[in-house]
Amino acid sequence: MTPPGQYALRLIGLATLVVALAAMSLLAGKIWFSPADAWRALVSGAPDLGGVIVRELRAPRAVLAILVGAGLGLSGAALQGLLRNPLAEPGVLGISTGASLGAVLSLYYGLSAAIPLALPVAGLIGAALTALLVVALARNGGTIALILSGAAVSSFGGALVALALNLAPSPWAATEIMVWLMGSLADRSWSHVMLAAPFVSVGAVLLFASGRALDALSLGEATAESLGIRMGRARLTVVAGAALVVGAVTAVSGAIGFVGLIAGHLVRPLVGFSPSRTLPAAALAGAALVLAADIGVRLVPIGPELKLGVVTALVGAPFFFLLILRARKALP
Repeated sequence: MTPPGQYALRLIGLATLVVALAAMSLLAGKIWFSPADAWRALVSGAPDLGGVIVRELRAPRAVLAILVGAGLGLSGAALQGLLRNPLAEPGVLGISTGASLGAVLSLYYGLSAAIPLALPVAGLIGAALTALLVVALARNGGTIALILSGAAVSSFGGALVALALNLAPSPWAATEIMVWLMGSLADRSWSHVMLAAPFVSVGAVLLFASGRALDALSLGEATAESLGIRMGRARLTVVAGAALVVGAVTAVSGAIGFVGLIAGHLVRPLVGFSPSRTLPAAALAGAALVLAADIGVRLVPIGPELKLGVVTALVGAPFFFLLILRARKALP
């Protein structure tokens, strides 16, 4: 167990890293700003080019990167604690697939072109309906039923997304769907921040509130129930929190993979293996990962900007292989 003072210092270190990366996000891009110029553009309100770039393009992008990364990292750590599976991640319940399906349908039927926020709103509706379906299918069935329900709903949602691509009415619509599915924070505005932030905040409160139940669950379901934990309520709290968080961030950013899987594993050696201690650290680690990846996509010297989901997958897949190798070495 990490001593409380050391744990607090490590959380402060992670928070400092997030702040530093957020500041770098305001400076970095095809047009670089000095710290003084970026600060002046941020607070002055002047309608010049620098002010527009920093306040209306890079600032909301940095805030969204923090929301997306923290939400995915927190949800991944909570689901790993709930399912007692180190390979669990936000997509395991099919919520991100549901959000993707809602957004894809808004692109397919042209709603996103007619209504500015139709795409993220449709994503939120898709995530909510998916979460309700998973909970209904897994009702009174325990953890295994929850995993199986999530896998079934995720597979079906993925098939519907593929069907929408297959039947896309035009090459332009198919391209729009593919670009969105790859995940990105480019061209996002404060409207997207205001749409996602309330759902992420409420979901985060629910997930943090489940910390005690997750600590008890790490000893086994029977032990957790003997300690007074109501497992049905604990599962519903985590699923509801993850649905709100993952649905909101997927709706505004598209599919960003592997962050929820990686964040918890990165911080557990630093803060200990207690789920309640892992949750805030995983949120900060996820925010740092997405901020760093989003800065990276802007600095890679190629023609079209790389999609954020592509970069996180390229970084996350080798980490996934490393987890498999470590698991094999641990086997007798």
